[in-house]
This record gives sequence, C-alpha cells and structure tokens, in this order.
Amino acid sequence: MSRFKSLLASLLVLCAVAAAPAFAAELKEGRDYSSINPPAPTDAKGKVEVTEFFSYMCPHCFQFEPVLAKWVKGAMPKDVVLRRVPVVFRDSWAPTAKIYFTLEALGEVERLHMAAFEAMHVDRIDLNNEKALEGWVAKKGLDPKKFMDTYRSFTVQSKIARAKQLTEAHGIQGVPAVAVDGKFRSSSAFSGTYDDLLKVVDGLIVMSRKK
Repeated sequence: MSRFKSLLASLLVLCAVAAAPAFAAELKEGRDYSSINPPAPTDAKGKVEVTEFFSYMCPHCFQFEPVLAKWVKGAMPKDVVLRRVPVVFRDSWAPTAKIYFTLEALGEVERLHMAAFEAMHVDRIDLNNEKALEGWVAKKGLDPKKFMDTYRSFTVQSKIARAKQLTEAHGIQGVPAVAVDGKFRSSSAFSGTYDDLLKVVDGLIVMSRKK
C-alpha cells in the first residue's frame, strides 16, 4: 500500500509539471497578471526569483502565508528562489517591516516569521509598539537588547530603503502580491483565491524561463 501511495504521489507531481507549460499558455495579461516595464532588478543569479510582497499588518497576508509556505515546501521548482519584501506604503508600516529584516539578520525568519503574523492577528499584540515588541521577543527566546539593537541599526534602515525601492520598481500597490523574476506581477485581485494565485505564479515561472 505504501508503494502505491508513493507511486501515486510521483504521478501527481509529474502531472503538475506537465500541466505547467499548458497553463502558462492560457494566462492572459490584464486578467491573470501584469508585465513589469521596465523589468525590476533581481538578486538571484541563474535562478528564477519569486518575490512575495507583504506586511505583518495585513490580514490578507496572514491568510496567504500558510498557502505560500505549503507551495514552497512541496511545489516550488528547484530552479526557483523565494524572496520576501515587507512593504512600507507609509511611515506607520516601517516598524513591522523592520521586524522582518531583524529576524532575517538574526537567522530567525524560518522559526518566527509566521509567529509574528500570529502575534498581530491572533494574539492582538501591537508589534508597532517597541515595549510590546520587546516583550514578545523575550517570550520567543531571543535577547531583547540584541534584537532591538539590530532593529534600530543602520543595516536594517538601509534594507527598509531598499524595500521601498523594490516595491516601487515592481509597481506594487497592494499586498499580498507576488512578482516573478522582476518581469511579471500578480495577486489574488487578479486570480481569485490564493491557490489560484500560485497556479498563476507557476505559469509565470514557465513564461519567465522562456524570456
């Protein structure tokens, strides 16, 4: 029975891979995605870069994150890398964007990225408030002083400035949104559900390889 399940899983993966080029051909600009002109800069060398634009303050981003995480672990092609960019549409969005870059600098994104969403949207902790943030950090086993020193650092502030540039270069006006290789962008506003959005992303990855 276990061999049958393994074979079935392999067949499902092969079917998904085979279907991707056909789905890419069905994508329609303006309905499923927009082109980015001129193309935005990417950091991935020799790979297709998929960029998620998000904010910890956004409830829709909170809903999208588990769907994206499942895709990354189970369906993201091997020649694709994921990049996350926290958006700063206004100054009040900067504190939570700094949280992401601080977690990144401390090597804690994998452990605490989703936890930061849950703190905001489940536990109703105002992570924009530095006192509340310090308390949350301590409960998660981090050194509050080290965290806050990094949070206030020039390095993190520079990454905020870069995030603003990338958001503008990709033409992002709302989140969650996903860009593929700096050439295409899409969101659930185009595709309906978050699962549908990732099907569009799969198709755009195929299109990006061709270009």
